[in-house]
Amino acid sequence: MLAIIHTRARLGVSAPPVTVEIHLSNGLPALSIVGLPETAVKESKDRVRSALLNVGFEFPAKRITINLAPADLPKEGGRFDLPIALGILVASGQLPADQLSTVECLGELSLDGALRPVRGVLPAVMAARADGRQLLIPATNSDEASLAGGDDVFAAGHLLAVCEHLTGTTRLPPLPPMADGGSEATGPDLADVRGQHVPKRALEIAAAGGHNLLLFGPPGTGKSMLASRLPGILPALTNEAALEVASVHSVAGLSVRRSHWRQPPYRSPHHTASAVALVGGGSSPRPGEISLAHQGVLFLDELPEFDRKVLEVLREPMESGEIVISRAACQVAYPARFQVIAAMNPCPCGYRGHPSIDCQCTPQQVVRYQAKLSGPLLDRFDLHVEVPVQSGEVLLKRQPEAITSTAIRARVEVARSIQMARGCINAQLSGEAMHQYCQPCQDGEAVLSKAMEKLGLSARALHRILRVARTLADLAGEHSISRHHLIEALGYRKLDRRQART
Repeated sequence: MLAIIHTRARLGVSAPPVTVEIHLSNGLPALSIVGLPETAVKESKDRVRSALLNVGFEFPAKRITINLAPADLPKEGGRFDLPIALGILVASGQLPADQLSTVECLGELSLDGALRPVRGVLPAVMAARADGRQLLIPATNSDEASLAGGDDVFAAGHLLAVCEHLTGTTRLPPLPPMADGGSEATGPDLADVRGQHVPKRALEIAAAGGHNLLLFGPPGTGKSMLASRLPGILPALTNEAALEVASVHSVAGLSVRRSHWRQPPYRSPHHTASAVALVGGGSSPRPGEISLAHQGVLFLDELPEFDRKVLEVLREPMESGEIVISRAACQVAYPARFQVIAAMNPCPCGYRGHPSIDCQCTPQQVVRYQAKLSGPLLDRFDLHVEVPVQSGEVLLKRQPEAITSTAIRARVEVARSIQMARGCINAQLSGEAMHQYCQPCQDGEAVLSKAMEKLGLSARALHRILRVARTLADLAGEHSISRHHLIEALGYRKLDRRQART
């Protein structure tokens, strides 16, 4: 007696197919699971046995062999409980097999037969649909699955409900897709920030072109406040990008936001975070902060306080847009196309350049503090912007004319539409597209040549200046990059000037 049930494993943000083969034979009662199962999968035999008995089914007193194919794919978690239980029922003749050839299922069983949620349901929904099969999932995963719901996804809360659905006694309703929404920005408004016109301008440029931004200045000047308002001026994610983000969060075991699900994510790890916490990893690789910030913002506050080795691991994914985690058993790739916003003080005490508080740091301490950021990492920030101290008059007076995040977001969306007509946002321009769209005028070339000689700019820094200038032109609605665009872009490279002086 043989039964075959289809399900899905979890490998990164993909859901490779797994065939659960259950064979019942004569002999002493026993149950063995093969196919590279980890501990939680091996323990499923006890959960399945108790669940079947508690809901009134018979657990066959035979020799049961369960094969999870392919054999070389690691299997983990309790997601195989439901397919194993259904396979045993089919192999023992307690459930017909005719409905299961076009159905996939996954879910963890409790001892009373209730279905518990599992991670990575959203990738499984999309993979099953691509293969033309229906998918049965736990009801507690229905909010997540509704992001890609349809007439081929069914949610059940109990093993009996699944069996009644498969026998046709009581059919489960298909999971309706979530209504398109969540495009309206929520969160703090940029109008709350008093003064700071240059940093706010830089924030708009960063949002329009997807550029990385480094804010520096004394404590309490509003660096974190500015960074937290960036998601409110970013365009809403497309459905495709929003599903990518939701898939990463699903695999990580985080709740997927139904409301405002098309808003870019915002992650702000503490400066004590390890390299694994940032880029992902572990014995069973899980996504890190950079993947959870995919298509959104990664805010690194107190940047020099991060361990230098931790910061250096960001260099490659900042360029490539993905992170590949290799382990002995498998290699997993997670998407990591994120926008970095960082904040730092100008010195260890924080008051270097403060108009009324004296800095207590020696020149050597300042040099050591700033040297925590390597040149290659600093090059990867398109904008270096100082956030100065604001006077009491500026902070206390009312600003009824302050520009809101909604107004800035409208300008950003116009600039983004211009960029997407070229194929990608300006921060991702490279190769021939870079030469085609970021070519400066003759006067601009002279300005850039002089700046490279005086500031010692690298080729990477030069390309980033050109991309920022392209964004400035897009915001102004101009086709070509003019001299004043390049001068403004160079003005946002403050830390390059400090390095040149030292």
